[in-house]
Amino acid sequence: MAAASVAQYHVVALTSLGGGLAAGISDNNQNWVSGYSLLSGNAAVHAALWYAGSSSATDLRTLGGANSAVEWPNHTPGSVVGISQTATADPLGEQWSCSYPAGGGFLPYTGQECRGFVWANGAMTPLATLGGNNGFASGSNAIGQTVGWAETSTHDPTCVLPQVLQFEAVMWDRSGTPHVLPPLGNDPDSAATAINDRGDAVGISGICQNAVGNQSAAQMVLWRDGVPMRIPTLGGAAWNTPEMIDDAEDVVGFSDLPGDQNGAHFNGHAFLWTAAAGTKDLGVLPGDAVSFAYSINNRGQIVGQSCTPGCASSRAFIYQNGTMYDLNALLDPSSAAYDLIFANDINDEGQITGLAVNTGSGAIVAFRLTPRGSVSSQSVRRTMAEPMPRYRVRMGPLGRPIVSIAS
Repeated sequence: MAAASVAQYHVVALTSLGGGLAAGISDNNQNWVSGYSLLSGNAAVHAALWYAGSSSATDLRTLGGANSAVEWPNHTPGSVVGISQTATADPLGEQWSCSYPAGGGFLPYTGQECRGFVWANGAMTPLATLGGNNGFASGSNAIGQTVGWAETSTHDPTCVLPQVLQFEAVMWDRSGTPHVLPPLGNDPDSAATAINDRGDAVGISGICQNAVGNQSAAQMVLWRDGVPMRIPTLGGAAWNTPEMIDDAEDVVGFSDLPGDQNGAHFNGHAFLWTAAAGTKDLGVLPGDAVSFAYSINNRGQIVGQSCTPGCASSRAFIYQNGTMYDLNALLDPSSAAYDLIFANDINDEGQITGLAVNTGSGAIVAFRLTPRGSVSSQSVRRTMAEPMPRYRVRMGPLGRPIVSIAS
């Protein structure tokens, strides 16, 4: 029987905004890569955009605060969505989803309010909350709808200090008007993470806790026309998080297995949910313990991250035709100087973005992968058996990957 064939990839490293780290988070069908980069001195991080055909970063700046970032794949042509600190101090002193815990989340903690934004034509526009102080924009689609979550003015008794206010999943229309996506059943809180071009959204439902997943992600949700339906988990009580939905309504993400001790012991695996087959555990790469699926394209290709417990070491993967492959084993010879730590998005042309380490210089860089030709799966298995250096990645809010400059 002939060996299956998978693509071979060429790495293009993308420059930072002057600092020692950059990450590619989103790769839309215009081949715009967006993500984040440290500035010179490594004290602040800004949302960054790399236009198609360019490896130079454009600084998207902030909403008046110190830091900003793109943290989820978003696919509206001609625009970018993400999160930014503002110039306003948070009157409740919340750490919020943007920077939890202090100094250890997506953005360095500054005490400033954080809002979702839409960037287009050189301008960053804040997205409205639901009456509270903070918001978070995650995904967007081809018709300009944006999803995320935002605080209400309600003091939620299921919150754990310093979080105080309830939050709900939101879909902002093209005009920026927020529409609430309700949680499941009697859950007080929800958050939306992704939306497809049909307007179907996915996300989480649970208690407030710290607004960063865990038991806030007790249940997984699919919203059709704003109505929530439950997506079955892999059996754990927490950290159950859809990350992307394609136009066929296939959903990928990660979900805890039984034995997670109500979120105290993260043991999540990447999953694929389809209406026909339900929730399927995608497993891990050989030798690993946990995995995260971050994106799926309309060809059914899935990308993500597989790592040891706590992501003490990490590898990017692509899953297709029922098999998970280490993307490091699929690089062409000219790309051998890079270790791919996580893959965060894949567009419909099969181009991939994420974060890599240059093994020669040690630089932590955003990358754009372009498929070139193919290699046999037998060759891949031989390559995967070879030892490979691996690097530490921290799990941030809702399980998103965070890599830090070593002190």
